[in-house]
Amino acid sequence: MNILFMKVTLRASWVHSLKEKRMIVKSVTQKLKNKFNISVSEAYEQDVHKTIVIGIAGICSNSAQSDSTMENLITFIENNTDAEIIDIQREDIRV
Repeated sequence: MNILFMKVTLRASWVHSLKEKRMIVKSVTQKLKNKFNISVSEAYEQDVHKTIVIGIAGICSNSAQSDSTMENLITFIENNTDAEIIDIQREDIRV
């Protein structure tokens, strides 16, 4: 069994308020939860309206599934938001 951790940082340069940012964050996190059955939350930079940092955690049965899930998550985020991915930190822990 593997535990998957990811921290994805996005830049939304068109956002001008925290209210706009919250709408984007809520939409992306809810879509990720529904599609992948994982834990997702805004992690850092909550008061900076142009930067979105999403923390993701999930459990996979093996490292191949974990790698596949990571790639699918990144593709899904790219396709479901106009925000630009500027950093991805991944960690896969085998238990």
